[in-house]
Amino acid sequence: MIKPQTIEWIAGPVGSLETIVIPPAGEMVGIAVLIHPNPTQGGTNTNKVVQMMAKVVSKRGYVAYLPNCRGVGQSEGEYDWGNGETDDALAVIQYAKGQHGDLPLLLGGFSFGTLVVSQVRQRVEAEKLILAGPACKRFPVAAVPKDTLVIHGEEDEVIPLADVLDWARPQALPIVVVPGCSHFFHGKLTQLADVIERHW
Repeated sequence: MIKPQTIEWIAGPVGSLETIVIPPAGEMVGIAVLIHPNPTQGGTNTNKVVQMMAKVVSKRGYVAYLPNCRGVGQSEGEYDWGNGETDDALAVIQYAKGQHGDLPLLLGGFSFGTLVVSQVRQRVEAEKLILAGPACKRFPVAAVPKDTLVIHGEEDEVIPLADVLDWARPQALPIVVVPGCSHFFHGKLTQLADVIERHW
């Protein structure tokens, strides 16, 4: 039987963070923290891309934490261009490790969430990174390890594929390009899940 997801309130730097927690299927092998797209454009932790990420990683034994960053939903605080949101994500990681111990960490983000994840990775170790639709040039997405899974839509109308390739090229970082795919992975969520599954 699949356990239901719950909402937990996690103490962040500027107040409580409304966080969806999705338990692992079977034995817990790690902690996943997944960050939603741009709060100023309606991004929340119920976004279908981060929800699909959570579904895949929970099947793989990760307990998935999906916070609403500051100022989103019922999370306290105000939008901070990724700076404060990075601190929020670090607070969620600390809380999760307090709950489950020092398990391997997976970080995932979609669009604006990739900015946050890339900044978090500068400050903590993570076993795996998954970046979907990285918001290169729009935000200062940091360099990431070479084994990071980067997935981008061929026909992304928000973040052109060329911008992502320009970001990836100096890092010699491969990109998985989903043919005919828009920024929001409309009609391509199952393919997104398949790409993440195959990365294991």
